[in-house]
Amino acid sequence: MVDQVVPANAEAGDELTAENTKAGMPPVQAATSRNRGSGPFKRLVLRGATVISGTGAPPLGPMDIVVEEGRITQIKKVGTPKIPIKPERRPAPGDHEIDCHGKYVTPGFIDCHAHAGVAYHALNGWVPPVDYVYKLWLAHGVTTVREMGSFNGLGWMLNQKALSAENKIAAPRLLAYAYFPAVNDRLKTIHTPEQAREWLRRIKARGADGVKFFGAPPAIMEAALDECGKLGLRSGCHHAQTAVTEMNALTSAKWGLTSAEHYYGLPEALFESRIIQDYSTDYDYNDEYFRFAFAGQTFKQAAKPGSAKWNEVLEAFLALDFTFVPTFTIYDANRDLMRARQADWHKEYTWKSMWEYFQPQRGGHGAYWYRWSTANEIDWKENYRLWMQFINEYKNRGGRVCTGSDSGFIFQIFGFGYVRELELLQEAGFHPLEVLRAATSQGAELIGLSDEIGSIDVGKRADLLVLDHNPLDDFKLLYGTGALRLNDETRKPEWHRALRYTIKDGVIYDVDELLADVREMVAASFAEDVGAKDTKHERRA
Repeated sequence: MVDQVVPANAEAGDELTAENTKAGMPPVQAATSRNRGSGPFKRLVLRGATVISGTGAPPLGPMDIVVEEGRITQIKKVGTPKIPIKPERRPAPGDHEIDCHGKYVTPGFIDCHAHAGVAYHALNGWVPPVDYVYKLWLAHGVTTVREMGSFNGLGWMLNQKALSAENKIAAPRLLAYAYFPAVNDRLKTIHTPEQAREWLRRIKARGADGVKFFGAPPAIMEAALDECGKLGLRSGCHHAQTAVTEMNALTSAKWGLTSAEHYYGLPEALFESRIIQDYSTDYDYNDEYFRFAFAGQTFKQAAKPGSAKWNEVLEAFLALDFTFVPTFTIYDANRDLMRARQADWHKEYTWKSMWEYFQPQRGGHGAYWYRWSTANEIDWKENYRLWMQFINEYKNRGGRVCTGSDSGFIFQIFGFGYVRELELLQEAGFHPLEVLRAATSQGAELIGLSDEIGSIDVGKRADLLVLDHNPLDDFKLLYGTGALRLNDETRKPEWHRALRYTIKDGVIYDVDELLADVREMVAASFAEDVGAKDTKHERRA
């Protein structure tokens, strides 16, 4: 790892931006105005909904929900299913109403691990405009995003956060986390515990919500997490494979880490007969194939499910009230590359430079398909089986598990990758109500906003989803493409989609409009003349 030279005038939290600018990499284009969404209204009423609260409680309806100035002011049971509702039981009219009879209403979803900035394709230029990212999130019901280190830096992210809070752009609520520049394969500017503390004080003063760690020398990491606690900064860590021999996820949790991202550091906490996993002698972390091929072999080298060590580690995390954000979705292609590559949505919803970035290439993060094999997929399927078992048991014992997507890499795109995470939590053993709880109220607890969002309660922000179908029946109905169903009357297949409206802070977004905007943007990205190589045909064939 080589320390990067960053301009002395780079503000804390913007080191990566300074490095990218120096390398000639363009930033994500900022959203400049809100061109979709109606409201917020003085008085909005949702009539006759079946409510799924986000707390784990079963559906309840019919209910009327009153929203005033962006907050829920009344939730009233107005009848009994299949019996006509008496008008006198209903709240007074609103200046805008949504007929929710036969529909379902849930809290807005929280993506606890996401990036508004995405990978830059060196050959073909611009990354997607951030409107593309935001509209895909909103079109899939994501109303709050824990932005785990923007490639555009903290200053850019704080600006976007403020614009979203004022509903000046069509975007989810944004929480700004800054990259901790101590152990990273891109930059390293902090070398002492005191430097770490001072850096954290500076990003706190700038308005950061938290910090994204990759690990650090132990003395620096311990001091940094201690300072986060003192400052009230929340933290997440992707325990880099270059750092896990010095600290695993349990070590960091004991030092005050808020959440472990992905799964790195967890199997290492479960090791019994080794400290370091069984790397081959020709392993090189900078070769992405080696990095991810061997990452799929860690759980089978760890303690067995149900063993004394397994239970000891589970209980240790529980005692710390620790949170896991597994992001199962971002490694899903490792189990079945063909499935991920041929997903229904790529044709109309995957931005051109993203699609090109996903293709096999050396040097591109997550583009390690140049020698991916059947054996690699088998390793990852077993890795998932053990990983999912741990996460499900942690949830069953009362541990907090939250949904995160980390989309923008490895054939996962925004929104669609989030819905895939819901499917994978169900595969891990979560009941659909437990999945929605992880996506809403549990996420709100993690980010410290449970008094404001995460469940449908009087006094909370009006982050609500209006759905034509029961999402508990099939999470595939949440995809922007919908799910394929047979119409028995016409004997023809149809695409059915559940989400009709995404409401964030009382602003109503029509999902059809959002998706149409995204399709238009993507089509334009492929229409541009980008040189001799034509990947449009390759993608759409």
